[in-house]
Amino acid sequence: MTSLLSPHSALAQKLQSALDSREIRSIRRRLPDPVPASALSSPLTDFTSNDYLSLSSSNHLRSCFLTKLSSAPDILGSGGSRLLVNGQAHANLEERLKNFFDVEAALLFNSGYHANVGFFTSIPQPGDVIVYDEYIHASVLDGMRASRVNPLSLISFKHNSLTSFRLALMEAYNKVHSSEGQHSIFVAVESLYSMDGTFAPLKEMVEVIEEEIVLGGENAYLIVDEAHSTGIYGPNGKGRVAMLGLEHKVFARLHTFGKALAASGAVILTNNLVKDYLINYARSLIYTTSLSYATIISADASFDMLIDGTASQLANRLLSLSKYFTSTFTSTLRNSDIPPSLISLCPHSCLPSSSSDNLTSASPIIPILTPHPRPLSSYLHKNGMNAKPITWPTVPKGKDRVRICLHAGITKEDVDKLIRCVVEWAGDVLMNKDKEMNKKRNGGGWREGGVGVGGAERVFAKGKL
Repeated sequence: MTSLLSPHSALAQKLQSALDSREIRSIRRRLPDPVPASALSSPLTDFTSNDYLSLSSSNHLRSCFLTKLSSAPDILGSGGSRLLVNGQAHANLEERLKNFFDVEAALLFNSGYHANVGFFTSIPQPGDVIVYDEYIHASVLDGMRASRVNPLSLISFKHNSLTSFRLALMEAYNKVHSSEGQHSIFVAVESLYSMDGTFAPLKEMVEVIEEEIVLGGENAYLIVDEAHSTGIYGPNGKGRVAMLGLEHKVFARLHTFGKALAASGAVILTNNLVKDYLINYARSLIYTTSLSYATIISADASFDMLIDGTASQLANRLLSLSKYFTSTFTSTLRNSDIPPSLISLCPHSCLPSSSSDNLTSASPIIPILTPHPRPLSSYLHKNGMNAKPITWPTVPKGKDRVRICLHAGITKEDVDKLIRCVVEWAGDVLMNKDKEMNKKRNGGGWREGGVGVGGAERVFAKGKL
């Protein structure tokens, strides 16, 4: 027996082979270089974190947190699992969230991942069916795969497609309708999808459920992950479910504290029966030390920002910035003639809002699609911007991107610089490709008909870069 792993052992060779395979395919993950968490002390403009409201650098939130911390009876640790030590601060925050969201019950989890895994491994019963969006978060997928639901009863539908959703729901209904109401259908979606910045058509999905399921959807339950919507949308940042007035149509909602709220942890909003069941069966809740008292105090301070209107002001600024980015970038791409095969936005990002004053259609998450996400990310980094490449297996093959996450604390000048640098990078790529093609042909000058990437020579002929 040894604690060392010999490089010649079967295990070491298998592990290394898997890593080498990812290296060859340019999909190997690595931790980024350490950087200051606060935007105030970082040398790079942050276009990658989920700090949408820039609350991590808010003096107002910091002051509120430190004031609460200085008067709190308990600060360090939590003492163990909630089932061993149910801290008063934890119980108080759950009560506050229950009242804030106007729900029957709220249950804290250490993270959104813990919450989704806990819910989907325990609540769906044998014989039930889960219908889910193909882009649903990995935590939901992990929970479903570890659940008691038959793998053949896990039915996906095309992302945000109501037609595909209806067909999946009909398939699910056919699986359970003979049980005389003994089995249920669960529908899992995100209100705002983290990789594409798209919104689930929640209102229309509720209508489809009530149309397709006998008894008005009595045996169908909609679960909405609001991780990326919390603090940004809806009254006082309550999310898109509340924004659409669907609180009483949704069976369970997940809200997280570690993104726009600059804290940590998560909460599931549901009813007393489900809360009681999760306390008894959700292993990701039972068998882990609960959030520390300091973390609970931090989350509590963040909700002060939602209640006093601070978050709403920041959210309006954030979404206005999003509209500015998409409109400016779309116009720039159109005028530069950069081929969509090199740089493009998702189609939904290019659609005009129904109203110039309506910010609810704007998203802080905007993917820049490109087959070369790592070189583009590196170029932006060299120019003082932090925007990370996202590749398979995080996103589908052929959907590589640099994901842009906007924040309330950045400026229009920051956005203009980002757009300018993306266009400059694209120009360099196209010029280098053209030079390589001309060298191969032993010719000089621009080649009529383009370079096989959408007539890239026009970018330079027009002098637009």
